[in-house]
Amino acid sequence: MPSSASPPPIPRFHLAVPVDSLAAARHFYGETLGLEQGRSGDGWVDWNLHGHQFVTHLAPGRSPRVHNPVDGHDVPVPHFGLILTVPAFQELAARLRDAGTTFVIEPYVRFAGETGEQWTMFLLDPAGNALEFKAFADDSQVFAT
Repeated sequence: MPSSASPPPIPRFHLAVPVDSLAAARHFYGETLGLEQGRSGDGWVDWNLHGHQFVTHLAPGRSPRVHNPVDGHDVPVPHFGLILTVPAFQELAARLRDAGTTFVIEPYVRFAGETGEQWTMFLLDPAGNALEFKAFADDSQVFAT
């Protein structure tokens, strides 16, 4: 007899990043990006990053940033982010522009008309952590070669 159980959900990730101000992190992640805040302590705040557990930890002092040249842009490394739908990407880009966000790399289409065509944008949080948000019109292209 076939099982009626649903397939297991895609595993969620947990990521913790250093910040030099929890107040600035609360403003950026809570108000600018609109993430729901979870538990918190004197030195950390949990965030719901589209179902993933993202934590900002108070840790002043940073190592120098590294950049990797990609498509004529200096891509900050390390970076993290989400793959969104194209409408959600456009909505977030508008929200970030309305908030006066300075982009490291402005939203643009990469690989236009080619395998892996995607929208992408890079920005920094107030502590200098690099974020990339991207979107594929065709989700099957996420891992295409």
